[in-house]
Amino acid sequence: MHDVLNGKKSIFFDVGYTLDYPASGDWMFTNRFLKYAGDRLKTISPERIRSAREKGLQYLTEAHLLHDIDEEQDRFRHYYAIISDALELGLSEQQCRNAAYDRACNMENYVIYPDAKKVLETLSTSFSLGIISDTWPSIGMQLGTLGIGHYFSFATYSYELGVFKPDERMYLDALSKCGCAPEETVFIDDVPRNLEGAARLGITPVLIAAEPASDIEVFCTKIHSLSELLQ
Repeated sequence: MHDVLNGKKSIFFDVGYTLDYPASGDWMFTNRFLKYAGDRLKTISPERIRSAREKGLQYLTEAHLLHDIDEEQDRFRHYYAIISDALELGLSEQQCRNAAYDRACNMENYVIYPDAKKVLETLSTSFSLGIISDTWPSIGMQLGTLGIGHYFSFATYSYELGVFKPDERMYLDALSKCGCAPEETVFIDDVPRNLEGAARLGITPVLIAAEPASDIEVFCTKIHSLSELLQ
C-alpha cells in the first residue's frame, strides 16, 4: 500500500476525474447537447462560451439543494436554456428538456477509469470507503451503473447539503458518517482547493492527476492513477 495510507482507517473519494470521466470530454456539454448545438458552437469565441458557462453555473450553484432526479432535470433544463440564449444557439424548449434528461439519466455519459474497480475492491478489504462529491441526485444511478456503488459505506453529496467543496460542511458531514478522527482519513480529489479545505480540518489530502489539467505542483501527495494507492 502507498505510504500515505499508513495508519488510516477511512478513504474518501471524489467521483469526477477520480473514479470516472465524461464521455464527451465535458461534464456539462454532453454528446446530446453538442449534437443539438451542432456547428454553431464552433463559430463562437471561447470568451463567449466561458461567459455563458459562468452564467449557467451561477444558476446551478444558487439552486443546488435538491431532493430527486426530477428536480435535477428541471435545473439542467434551465441551465441549457441559459446556455442556448447566451450563445444564440436556438435550442427549443423540448431540446433543452431532452438535453437535461440525457445529462441526468443517460449513464453512457460516464466512463469509469480502467483501474477503479480493482483498486476499490482491494482497498475495501482494509479500509472503510466513502465519497465526498459535488454532484446531483443521479449519482446513485451513476455509481450503480459503473458497478462500484457497493464499495462505499457512506457518502457526502453537495446537492443534499446545498453547498460545494471546499465548504467545511462537506468534510464535517463525511467525518461524522465515517466515525473516524480526521487524522485517520484520506481524501482523494483532482482539485487542489478541495484538498486544501480537507487539510484545514486535519484530513490527509491526495491529489489525483489522472487528467493533464490536474498534473500541477501541489502541497500534498500526488498520484496519477488510483493504482498507485496499491503500490
